[in-house]
Amino acid sequence: MISHPCDKSTSQTQSTEHFQETMNYTSTSRSLRSDITFALGLALACYLAWLLRGVLLLLYVSALFAVVLRPMVLFISHLHIRGWRPFKNSAIFVLLLLVVGGLIAFASLALPPVIRDVQQFGKEAPFRLPGFLYKLKHVPFASAVNTDELSDRIQNFIGQGATYVLISLKNWASALFTIIMGLILTVYFTLEGDVAYRWVLSFFRLESRERLDRTLMRAQGRMGRWLLGQGSLMLILGVASTVVYLSLHVRYGFALGVLTGLLNIVPVLGAAVCIVLALLAAAVDSWGRVIGVGVFYLIYLQVENSYLTPRIMKSSVDLPGLAILVALLAGSAMAGVLGALVSVPTAVLVAVLLEEYLVVKEPQLRA
Repeated sequence: MISHPCDKSTSQTQSTEHFQETMNYTSTSRSLRSDITFALGLALACYLAWLLRGVLLLLYVSALFAVVLRPMVLFISHLHIRGWRPFKNSAIFVLLLLVVGGLIAFASLALPPVIRDVQQFGKEAPFRLPGFLYKLKHVPFASAVNTDELSDRIQNFIGQGATYVLISLKNWASALFTIIMGLILTVYFTLEGDVAYRWVLSFFRLESRERLDRTLMRAQGRMGRWLLGQGSLMLILGVASTVVYLSLHVRYGFALGVLTGLLNIVPVLGAAVCIVLALLAAAVDSWGRVIGVGVFYLIYLQVENSYLTPRIMKSSVDLPGLAILVALLAGSAMAGVLGALVSVPTAVLVAVLLEEYLVVKEPQLRA
């Protein structure tokens, strides 16, 4: 029996179609398995990241501080005395010693008067409290306050103060350990940051690696300028607050002024804490000083928001005020004070990455 050529062609066509269907099914199965494996791996990575979120946050903050402090480290390392550079290989340790030494000196000068007054207040509170509550009854809108209940609560709080301090020692010890580990990690990132940086870049393709390297170097420059701009705002607020407090004879005026400048490293939140402390210290002596402190802060906030911050921060990090405020709110919501502290440098990093990879720039027309 002789087969017709058309039958052979049809058989070959069917075989080819069957082979293609088999290959498509195999590739589809492999793709499905790959997608499932990737999804499971991603879910596991997210779960581990959630469990280790505290450690990852500490690593991120330490690396970020290493980047921000790099200009200061380079400045100290390049100091020379007749051609000799004594801090060439120890600049980060010198910087940490200066910071820790300054904080210890500030604490040794500022805390003893506060501790002495608190102890004196604890001794005199049972005798002064009735007179204070009697005056409180004559204050408008305060007559409805139950002074007996308020007196009992204040005395119980004073009596349980020592117990509260003992209970909170564990939390303070944990916070101190976290701070020490953060300092150690910052030192390591400063000394060996280049090795870790190149290792992370090695996960990207060569063409993508070079582009990412240029982008991150540009972000590093802007983040370093943020510290310079924020330091200028801290210095201005610290000096102005100290002068005003001393002029108004506010208690602990010098300590509060220095603390105001230091805490201003956290935008908005740091200044708000200092306002509360200064108002409380002024309220101990007279309401006139409270009004003076309040008026000073209202004026300063207007000057800072309308003149200082736009000029200093805009020229240093090139971020609008709204972006800084949104970053501050997001950082404080996600990680509290620590998140607020690194919110602006993180916003700078995100802004540079978005400008490089997502923002579509308009083509420049040639003249």
